Amino acid sequence: MPQQITFTPALLESHCIVDCRTPLEFAEDHLPGAVNCPILTDEERVVIGTIHRQDGPQQARLRGLELTCGRFGAMVREVVAHAAGRPTLVYCWRGGLRSLSMATLLEMTGQPVVRLRGGYKAFRNHVSGYFEAFAPPAPLIVIHGMTGTGKTTFINGLDRNAWTVIDLEGLACHRGSAFGEVGIVQGLSQKRFDTLLWDAFRRAPAGVPIVLEGESQRIGRIALPGRLYEVMAAGCKVWCHAGLSTRVSRLAQEYAREEYRDPMAAALERIRKRLGGERHAELLAMLADWDVEGLARGLIEHYYDKLYYKHRPWTPDAEIDLEDFGAAGQRLTEFWEEQRRGAALPELKPYRDAP
Repeated sequence: MPQQITFTPALLESHCIVDCRTPLEFAEDHLPGAVNCPILTDEERVVIGTIHRQDGPQQARLRGLELTCGRFGAMVREVVAHAAGRPTLVYCWRGGLRSLSMATLLEMTGQPVVRLRGGYKAFRNHVSGYFEAFAPPAPLIVIHGMTGTGKTTFINGLDRNAWTVIDLEGLACHRGSAFGEVGIVQGLSQKRFDTLLWDAFRRAPAGVPIVLEGESQRIGRIALPGRLYEVMAAGCKVWCHAGLSTRVSRLAQEYAREEYRDPMAAALERIRKRLGGERHAELLAMLADWDVEGLARGLIEHYYDKLYYKHRPWTPDAEIDLEDFGAAGQRLTEFWEEQRRGAALPELKPYRDAP
């Protein structure tokens, strides 16, 4: 009987992770770095589940064997190729028959293999528990500012030899605004976002400041898990600003794509009530004339600046001008060094070899 082991993050580095659930289960979420080698197809799982309910477990297992035995050799070869000499960790939904079947086949061929105790469900509980008791591995620097200042571009351009950058909007596949899905499909599940975010924090070196963009509790349909929002609110807050013309230019540059016309019209329709009928008509006319800068200016002045950060119940720890991203990065470094010296915080230093 293949050994069962409890999940620890170290397994992700030491083992070839094999998910033997169906493709749909895998797509919803999976362990970082896992490869999908399904015992059953999506359709077969439905068939087996129906037989299990109607005729009992023995008949379901017999039918499962009939459906899958012809694929055993190919499945084992696929896993061994992925493993490339590493031991294998196999899991299914709850550490049941599917992972046992795969692990037994691998063990019979001499491939070192263990099963994940509790399966994916145990991993999911680990991720949920991490965020419920969230304590970041390093100080958080949360970047705030009005729409169009270029916050996302700024943090993604920071020196990765000095900062850990976690792009929440990038992970969520959404810009976090009314136009957040223009040109983007937020197709991932909440579970998938949680896993991607957990993995990003897992990889963050201890003591190296983590830079994130300030968000509301939801980014499109995705919610920030557990205590993350509260911990970010208690973190070091940096307010970023840029002139109106710069903000207009940056928004226009981001959205001035012909294929965005219809999605932008749909986004305008969603905020029609907030804009009012007359203002909505004006902006829609600008879109029809492809006056993207006029549209960006109108949205900033009559929507974004009235909706976001209208009342700020906190005082920033620092303010940074984002007119020049390079100079802003230098100012952020200077600010952190000032903070570190004043409060015995970790020194800002490279943690990876420069490319």
